[in-house]
Amino acid sequence: MTAIQGVEWKVIAFRLKDEEYAIPVQYVRSIEKIQHITRVPRTAHYVKGVINLRGVVTPIIDLRERFGFPSVPYSEQTRIIIVSIKDFEVGLIVDAANDVLDIPSSSMEPPPEAIGTVAADYIHGVARSGKRLLILLNLEKVLEK
Repeated sequence: MTAIQGVEWKVIAFRLKDEEYAIPVQYVRSIEKIQHITRVPRTAHYVKGVINLRGVVTPIIDLRERFGFPSVPYSEQTRIIIVSIKDFEVGLIVDAANDVLDIPSSSMEPPPEAIGTVAADYIHGVARSGKRLLILLNLEKVLEK
């Protein structure tokens, strides 16, 4: 996911806690309302289980828990973003999926050095969109074990 000068990125913006995050739209297959998730024993605490989505069994990860944030009850705004990366489909539970944005590469910056935590590995960069600040996720790192 290297930024190319002069190229716009189309991203899906979503909310976790009080922050806005984004992932490139090319990885997104669909955005679903929260639904029944079948628990799978002996999985990581952030793996909520699997769903049957149009005949495909899809694992579901709660991004709040993956990032070490406290869990909250799911609401009417809670969404599952189905992403596909390297022929692997997974659902990401987020607090709300906001919208699709075009982000010019000129408004993207590398992650701030001051972060210095393991979570910084999950961040590809930061982008400004008007008055909004979006954290661009590195999906490959987020989905690693």
